[in-house]
Amino acid sequence: MKALQIRRNVARMGMARIASALSPAAATRLGPLEYRNIDPPEIPGPGWHRITTRMSGICGSDLSLIEGQASTYFEDLVSFPFVPGHEVVGELADGTRVVIEPVIGHAARGFVPPFPDAAPGDGDDYAHLVTCGPGMEVEPGIQTGFCCSTGGGWAPEFVVHDSQIHPINHEMSDERALLVEPLAGGIHAALLTRPQVEAASAAGQRPVVAILGAGTMGLAAIHGVRRFLPEALIIVGARYPHQQTLARSFGADDVVTPDALTRAVRRATGAHMIGDHLSSGAHATIDAVGSSESLTTSLRITRPRGRVVMLGMPADVTVDLTGLWHRETEIKGAYTYGTETLRDGRRVRTFELALESANQIQAERLLSATYPLIDHHDAIEHAAAAGRRGAVKIAFDLRPGIPRERTETAPQGDN
Repeated sequence: MKALQIRRNVARMGMARIASALSPAAATRLGPLEYRNIDPPEIPGPGWHRITTRMSGICGSDLSLIEGQASTYFEDLVSFPFVPGHEVVGELADGTRVVIEPVIGHAARGFVPPFPDAAPGDGDDYAHLVTCGPGMEVEPGIQTGFCCSTGGGWAPEFVVHDSQIHPINHEMSDERALLVEPLAGGIHAALLTRPQVEAASAAGQRPVVAILGAGTMGLAAIHGVRRFLPEALIIVGARYPHQQTLARSFGADDVVTPDALTRAVRRATGAHMIGDHLSSGAHATIDAVGSSESLTTSLRITRPRGRVVMLGMPADVTVDLTGLWHRETEIKGAYTYGTETLRDGRRVRTFELALESANQIQAERLLSATYPLIDHHDAIEHAAAAGRRGAVKIAFDLRPGIPRERTETAPQGDN
C-alpha cells in the first residue's frame, strides 16, 4: 500500500532542521517523510484490530518530526520506520466507525492496567512503552503514529488495540470526529488548572486563567476551561484575527494579541509591574505554544504559587527560571489525556468528555482543509502555515469516493 513513512535518516533529519529555518516547504521536501510502498502492519497479538483509515489530522508534533525539530528525548520512545498519524477516524472490518485514542497503554502491550477501566495514558510507570508482556509483539512507541508495529493514520490501514477504540454513531460526521483527539488534549490541560481555580474561588477571588495560543490545542483548552470551570475569567493571547474570533466563540472573556496579554492579565488582576513580571497575575496559565518565548511569558504573568500548564510540546527551550524559584511557580506537563475526576465525583476518560464536547461545539468548524496523501507536500506546508493562512486544522482524507483534489473551508466562529 502507498503510505507516508518516516525512516531513521540522520542526514535527511539534519537537512530538514536546517531548511526549516528558511521555510516549512523546504523542510518538508528535504526531510525524512517519504510517500512510498509499504506492507500493512501485522496484528501484534490478542485484542488487536485492523483499521481502515478515513481521515487523519496533522498536528504540531508531526510537524516537529518532519522539520527535524523534535526533541532527542523521543529517540528511545519511538521505533523506525513509522507511519505518522495519531488523530484518526477509521473503520473496523465490520464497518463500525471509530476514533482512536492513540496512546499505546498497558493493556495494548499485554500488561495489567494500573487500575480498572484505566485509559491507555494512565499510570505512573512508563516501562510498558518499550517492553511487552507475553503474547504481544509491539515495538517501542508512545502512540499510534510513532510505532513501527502499529502503523498510523497517514496510511490506508493500520492496527490498534481494543483499549484504544471509541465507536462513534452515525450522527457524528467524520469531520467532527477528527477533532475529538485534540479536544481531549485541551480538556485534560484545562482540568489541570482546577486546583488553582477552586482555591481562588474559595478565597473569594475571581479565578483568572490565561491561555497562550489559539490554534487547535489552545481553542480546545479554552472550551475545556469554560465547560468544566465556568467561574474562571479566561484571557487569551491569539495572534491572528480568525483565531481571536474563534477564541471568543469558544468562551474566552478577553482576547488580545500576544504582546498585549501581560497588560490584559494586569488589568484583570490589579497587579503591578515589577520589572518584566507581574506582582500577582493569573491563578493558572496554559501555554498552548511551547516555545521559549511563550514559557517565559507564562511564568511572568502567573502569580506566585500559581501553575503553568504546558500543553504545547516545548522541546528545547531556554528560559530564566529564577522567577519560578522565587515565586514558587509550578510547571505542570499536560501530555495527552487519561482518566479525569470531575466535580461530581465521577471518574471519566478524557476521550469520553471530548466526544461530548465535539458535538456541543460543532468541532468540524475547525477543519480548514483536507488533502489526499499524494498531495502531502502541500498539506504539510499548509499545516505549518495554518495560522498565517487563516486556517486551523489540516487533515488527510482517505475515504473512498472523495475527490482527489484538496477541499478547503473557512473556520467558523459561531456555533
